[in-house]
Amino acid sequence: MAFDQQGLQEGLQEGLSHLRRRLRRCDLRAVPEVRRALRELLAHWGRPGRSETAELLTSEIVTNALVHTDQEALFTATVGPRGLRVEVRDFEARRPRIRIPNPDEGTHGRGLILVQSLADAWGVRMHGVGKAVWFELDGGAT
Repeated sequence: MAFDQQGLQEGLQEGLSHLRRRLRRCDLRAVPEVRRALRELLAHWGRPGRSETAELLTSEIVTNALVHTDQEALFTATVGPRGLRVEVRDFEARRPRIRIPNPDEGTHGRGLILVQSLADAWGVRMHGVGKAVWFELDGGAT
């Protein structure tokens, strides 16, 4: 998955506060690429600690969409006056659930717990064909 870096740069120069990417099914290479694109979008946000949290939580919800569905997904990040909103929409009707981590499973099963713990708000919005998992960071200090 290659991002249009020139388009992203032009958008940033014009004050673009929106990032949108299509994620190909099962393409885990998209995770670091989305993080890089988000980092560029947030470079001038002025909240370095929150930017790092945004990258971590983005990795979790993008990975979940790619690992737990067999479909493409859509990633959207929006920076506005009230903060950051990140959303990953997939086309799988199954609702994600928070699991109690099992020590025997290594680090598996902790993604939504991280999102719940570190985001200022988060949720799942069901839609006609699938769902959107989202989180918000208000831009305040960490």
